[in-house]
Amino acid sequence: MDEDISIINANNRNEKIKNFFIKNKKYLFTILSLIILIFFTYFGYEEIKDKKNKKLAEKYNNISINFKTLDNKDVKKELIEIINEKNSTYSLLALYFIIDNEIQSSNEEINKFFDIMIEEVNLDEEIKNLIIYKKGLFNSEFETENNLIKILNPIIKSDSVWKSHALYLMAEFFMYKNQKQKAKEFYNQILNDKNSNENLRKEARKRLSRDFSE
Repeated sequence: MDEDISIINANNRNEKIKNFFIKNKKYLFTILSLIILIFFTYFGYEEIKDKKNKKLAEKYNNISINFKTLDNKDVKKELIEIINEKNSTYSLLALYFIIDNEIQSSNEEINKFFDIMIEEVNLDEEIKNLIIYKKGLFNSEFETENNLIKILNPIIKSDSVWKSHALYLMAEFFMYKNQKQKAKEFYNQILNDKNSNENLRKEARKRLSRDFSE
């Protein structure tokens, strides 16, 4: 008797499952199709991204290896194309290549490239802060103090590992301008920040001892 009831219950359960699939056939088919589409889209996107990265790598490596034999105008054009791809690796390398090899570009143009990397590329926060610092370093040779502080403020007002580097850059900027009191303030900020880079803390202490008799 119990065995018969179990068989009947099992048959009822199977019937319910069968009816559920029949009634929801279209819905289940749509869900399954969506899952398959997402699966293939994801792996298709990854494959496209890998191919794109390989092409950028080949393009950048060709420039860096054959730089001396290539026409500077063509090199600059191709490097700008790489920057505009907004790739977290090769766009950044292309920007630094332009700066390090002094490929003819205006300061305004270089700053535009820096802004692309800072504002439009998906980067780790500290890598982004490093780029901001490098932008400040680049601009320190010609910018006003207000503009330089404006560039470096996102780091100076943060707890970034690059904060003490930005403070030291500002201190050295003011020393070069012979504005010693302003320089002193930035050196002291380095000493007062417990997270400051130890080497920069030593340099700041040396500067204060040597130039301010402290």
